[in-house]
Order: sequence, then structure tokens, then C-alpha cells
Amino acid sequence: MTDANIETFADINWSDLRARAMAKKAWRNKGPKEWDAKAASFSTRNKSAAYIDLFLDLLPLDSSMSVLDIGSGPGTLALPIAGRVDSVTAIDFSAGMLQVLNDLAASENINNIRTIQCAWEDDWQAKGLQPHDIAIASRAMGVEDLRAALEKIDRYGRKYVFLSDRVGATPFDVAAFAALGRPFAAGPDYIFTVNMLYTLGIHPNMTILTLERESTFSSMDEALKSYSWMFSDMSTAETAALENYLIKQIVRRNGEEITLCRQDPPRWAVIWWRK
Repeated sequence: MTDANIETFADINWSDLRARAMAKKAWRNKGPKEWDAKAASFSTRNKSAAYIDLFLDLLPLDSSMSVLDIGSGPGTLALPIAGRVDSVTAIDFSAGMLQVLNDLAASENINNIRTIQCAWEDDWQAKGLQPHDIAIASRAMGVEDLRAALEKIDRYGRKYVFLSDRVGATPFDVAAFAALGRPFAAGPDYIFTVNMLYTLGIHPNMTILTLERESTFSSMDEALKSYSWMFSDMSTAETAALENYLIKQIVRRNGEEITLCRQDPPRWAVIWWRK
């Protein structure tokens, strides 16, 4: 169907539109090995992030519930959720992330989290997964087949489903791309997810989480490593350009520690529905 044939909402093929937007995005999805290498630093960086409390405040948790955390990473949400519910199942395609999660759970004497290495595309039933009271997918919607992912998470949440998706350029810093002379295309964000849910007969609730523009790093080296994660195949000249850009964004120093301020705050759309 061509654009000229679109007369009503029902005529729009959101999967096709999203595929086109994915093809034009300026970033690429990271694979399991890349997330394995980043697991420890990602855990440390995100342990006290404001996003965690904002997301958790929206969840209707109680001590009798089971929670499925899809794309759990190193336990950013699974660990604090575990103390409020009966059980948590955390799944991720990165073995490194799950190892960090297991190590942290052991160090905090948390024994009600089960971890399973698998991806969105895997056969979850074959992995022993069953529906849970709440299914969550936090910042984990960068899949190729979004429709299949939404249908799957809906099946695995008995009472509620909560997911979060990008708003606009989040989490990328558009000005950093400009500093490197690279064009930026955000790719598909939450609006594709909401519209695809509508085509599935699901009418979700939504809350926009707006985070702080400022981020504090222990050193310029840490800031440079964090920002470099946004880019692929950086040259030596681009690394130098990125460092110069970061220096200009410094608003406070405390010894080696620096605080950067980006032009636009990161924003995430929390999309949820009750079954």
C-alpha cells in the first residue's frame, strides 16, 4: 500500500512505517557481547538514577505479586522490586548483565529473583517462562518486530503490563552528534508503540518521565566513555571532538568530578495497561 492509499487510521501499516524509521536512525542496537562488556559500569552508573524511582512509583506492587522484568540488564529495577513482591523473573539476552544481577542479589541477600538468558525473539515457553502478575519492559523496546513483542508481553502479564519507550532523541544527545559532524535521525519512538497497541485493541495509559539535564561523572574519562557509547566506529579525530564538546558542557567541577548539562532533558514514555 502506498501513502496515497491511506485514507483512514486503519489503512496505516505501523510496522512498515516503523521499519522505515529504523532504517534511517543514526544509532544501532547493541548486541549481547557489547552489553556483556558494559555490564559492570552500566550497573554502577544506573544504580541511583532518578529514572528508577520515577518508574517504580507507577507500579502497583504488593507482597503477593510475581513480576517479569524483560530486558532486566544488571537488575536496575529487578533488585529494588524484589523487596516489595513475592518473586521476580529477570530475563536478558546478555549473560554478563545477568551475572552482575546475580552477584548483586547475592551480596544483598536477595533470594527471590530468578534469571533466564533469553531474547524477545526466543521461545519463552521453551525457556520455562510462565505469565506473571506484572510484566515490565523498561527501556527495552528497540526490537525489530515491535508488534510481536507487544503481543508477547501482553500474554505474559496477567494483571498489568508496563513498558517504557524513548521520547524523541532520548537517550541520545543531538548536540554531541553535531559536534562530531554526524547527522542525527532519532528513529521510531513511543508514538509508534502507542499506535501499534491501538491497532491491537489495547488502549494504554501513558506518563512522560522528564529527567534532569545535568549528569555527574567521576572524571572526564568516565564522561567520555559514557558518551562514546552513543556512537559507532569513532575515529581519533571524532574522539577529540567529543571531548572538546563535553568540556564546553561542564557546569561544575569538584576535583576530578564534573557535572555536564545537555541542551535537552532525557524523556521516557511509560506506557501501561490493566488486563
